[in-house]
Amino acid sequence: MKKATATSQMEKNRYSDEELEEFKQIILKKLDKAHHDLKLLTESYTTGNEHDTNDTSPTFKVLEEGYQVFSKEENSKFAARQEKFIKSLENALIRIENKTYGICRVTGKLIPADRLRSVPHATLSIEAKRMQVAAPVASRPLDPDME
Repeated sequence: MKKATATSQMEKNRYSDEELEEFKQIILKKLDKAHHDLKLLTESYTTGNEHDTNDTSPTFKVLEEGYQVFSKEENSKFAARQEKFIKSLENALIRIENKTYGICRVTGKLIPADRLRSVPHATLSIEAKRMQVAAPVASRPLDPDME
């Protein structure tokens, strides 16, 4: 009898295997899209995929060249952010395998399923995010996930 009570309490502290599988499918879809987006971003700032007339145009078009450099820099920043997002999703998959997915790393409570469906790489509950926002910037720990 005591064992059944402990099991039901344990299940309240984590998501069931079926729920974890649902979250895993959501993450895998987002991961696939994120890899595709990263590929597009990377191609846009590398010159290896250019099939235009850049090598035949006059080099005196300073404004156009400045814009191209700015655009490549911006795409490079977006790509770096996308790589961080991919890493966060991959970490979420690891947490699913460890059956620790969906547990707030600050409060230890379950993160609501609706939040995880929207932000599947979340490691903080809304309550913990609010505490983080209320904390002074200097004492705030670095958040490894983009939430």
